[in-house]
Amino acid sequence: MHTRPLRVLLADAAPMQRSGLRSILTSADGGGAAEIVVAGETGDGGETVDLARRLLPDVLITDVALPRVDGLGVARAVSAGGLAVRVLILSDRGTDEDALAAIAAGAAGFLLKNAPAEELVAAVRAVAAGGAVIAPPVLARILVRVAEALPAPETTSSGKLDTLTEREREVLVHVARGHSNAEIAAALQVSETTIKTHVGHVLTKLRLRDRTQAVVLAYETGLVKPGA
Repeated sequence: MHTRPLRVLLADAAPMQRSGLRSILTSADGGGAAEIVVAGETGDGGETVDLARRLLPDVLITDVALPRVDGLGVARAVSAGGLAVRVLILSDRGTDEDALAAIAAGAAGFLLKNAPAEELVAAVRAVAAGGAVIAPPVLARILVRVAEALPAPETTSSGKLDTLTEREREVLVHVARGHSNAEIAAALQVSETTIKTHVGHVLTKLRLRDRTQAVVLAYETGLVKPGA
């Protein structure tokens, strides 16, 4: 079945960095067809917002450091404008605060600029599909911080999960442990399509925006415990 290529907008002040990103993305294997195309690129934050509004790419990849409007400001503008554009922020620094600031700004992803090419391509696919991506080492630290800050399960109502079926709860546990749809499918011995359906039902029933929110809720309700 033919699907249209993902359209990406690149924003980085360094032309060489944009060139490298373009090369990685446009060489992604699409089964003989272009899977990802670069719809536009710029080195200016203000122009990035204008291009996002005009081109409406599936994914906007932006560096944190941009002239006029930085990457966080771009993400906030895209989110405030209600644009159907998913933002993936790249950064030289991988501090927890940087990642949390990106999420707070409305970004769907946060990766380090030295991430492997395959990790970048996978992140673009995941973000375009409605998922959320945070650089693995950063995510591991953030989850520990989140878990430590949460109230004890007995003081938090788990009634929010009552609408889920047993299988959906099982899938949520796997999601909270950072497993991909393919890994969950293998563990539960069902198709990846079935897992995607279950994840969609979980997000809809719990009124969650993405997998990151699902992870937080799983810890908050005590469904998953730190270190378990």
